Amino acid sequence: MSPLADVQTALMTAVGGRLRDGRIIRRKEFHCAASVADLPGLAECLRARFRAELVLMVAADRRSSGDGFHVHYLFAPHNENWLVHATVALPARDPALVSLATFHYPASRFEREIADLFGIPAAGHPDPRPLVRHGFWPEDYFPLRKDAGVRPFRDDGHPFPFQQVGGEGVYEIPVGPVHAGVIEPGHFRFSVVGETIIDMKSRLYFTHKGTEKLFEGRTPPEGVELAERISGDTTVGHALAYCQALEALAGVEIPARARYLRVVLLEMERLYNHIADFGMIANDTGFAAAHSHCFRIRERLLRLNKRLTGNRLLRGALVPGGLVRDVPTDLDLVSELEATLADFNEIVEITLSNTLVADRLEGTGHLTTQTARDHGVLGFVARASGLDIDARRDHPFAAYEELVFRVPVLESGDVKARTLVRVEEVHEAVGLIRQALERMGGGPLAMPLGPLPAFEPAFTLVEGWRGTIIHWVMADAAGRLERVKVLDPSFLNWRALSYALLKNIVPDFPLCNKSFNQSYSGNDL
Repeated sequence: MSPLADVQTALMTAVGGRLRDGRIIRRKEFHCAASVADLPGLAECLRARFRAELVLMVAADRRSSGDGFHVHYLFAPHNENWLVHATVALPARDPALVSLATFHYPASRFEREIADLFGIPAAGHPDPRPLVRHGFWPEDYFPLRKDAGVRPFRDDGHPFPFQQVGGEGVYEIPVGPVHAGVIEPGHFRFSVVGETIIDMKSRLYFTHKGTEKLFEGRTPPEGVELAERISGDTTVGHALAYCQALEALAGVEIPARARYLRVVLLEMERLYNHIADFGMIANDTGFAAAHSHCFRIRERLLRLNKRLTGNRLLRGALVPGGLVRDVPTDLDLVSELEATLADFNEIVEITLSNTLVADRLEGTGHLTTQTARDHGVLGFVARASGLDIDARRDHPFAAYEELVFRVPVLESGDVKARTLVRVEEVHEAVGLIRQALERMGGGPLAMPLGPLPAFEPAFTLVEGWRGTIIHWVMADAAGRLERVKVLDPSFLNWRALSYALLKNIVPDFPLCNKSFNQSYSGNDL
């Protein structure tokens, strides 16, 4: 049973009864309106009484309706399927928040993002430096405000204010933003003594594309193509989160067959990415043979994706309300995957029994459980550091609640653990696909979405292959997209990489970085 009635009572007590519009909606969500001053007490109560932490902050410009700005806070507990959604109203002139950054680190990232994109500062923030905006953005330009318009500007060469590390024998090594190989840009600045890393600061957002702005004004079906391209290797994860958010807003229950097929597609995406990552981690230890074989297996999976959906990256399969195509009748997907898994298992055994590979993986890039928890780390990175979290189990979606699977959790938090979690998740993914195909019956693939309530928020959580993805949506009076907020797990996981690198040597950076394998595009939006 959801404890939301107890949550409501506890929160009202914590803030002296000042919460407004408190109601339970969609059976697993408690929504309330709170004041800026009451947010710290609300967050403290949720943590102390219910082990619930902040997982998302969303700002929305509602000035056209006379409501000023709204900031939405989403809190979720550990291993329980309910959420608290608190809304704060801010004036149109001089809007400001009270910072939660010193209470929970993810708030720091969300607040800096909101300050850059909406011009809403957070009073008391310990690190008010820009996050999204680079130095050449005009000071009064806030692109997610509705009246932002188009502003021409160009890079003036102004440097980002990196924090400096000094002392005898300390020097800096800058890496990027342009890297060797066909990868996206990110700047990493290492402070080292000899070869030992004592600090690393990253600078991202070189690929900021205004993704959330591009959603505005689109029809719900038109938004799917954009969601699929938020991070190219997470087509299904983001498209599914987007579609489910719209379905929650419309109150649509999709057909059973579509729910099971969505599991199949999401796990196919998990498979080809985890197997490719295993090969690339091995390659960064110098074991190129494993890399070649893993990419051979990845190619086999991409061809299966093409047979399933008509696209190697699984694009074009999902729509709000269900799917657009069924499993081909001439494809024995389970047999294909079992053969693929046997192939991969052989490569894993050969690779991990190589002592040179094992020596590079063990103890490298250690991320402690406490650091992972403090930073709100998600996905396989969190599970490799002892955090037992997985949205497929904790906040079930699609058909996961009807399937049996194990969430692999390891304690060591090093590159080896992040590699082994991937291996275990490959096995679980094949099992989930087998179950889904066996259990799904006939019936339609999609239901009409129907009208969307105007200016009401809805959101959903999906466990993509990197970790939890959240999409938050709101429609306007014409049924078009008013606001879409996207959280890719990379937004929270990138920062934790700096801690995993401490006391490692510079040559281990590529290996640590690959073991995290976060998305530049998914972070930069």
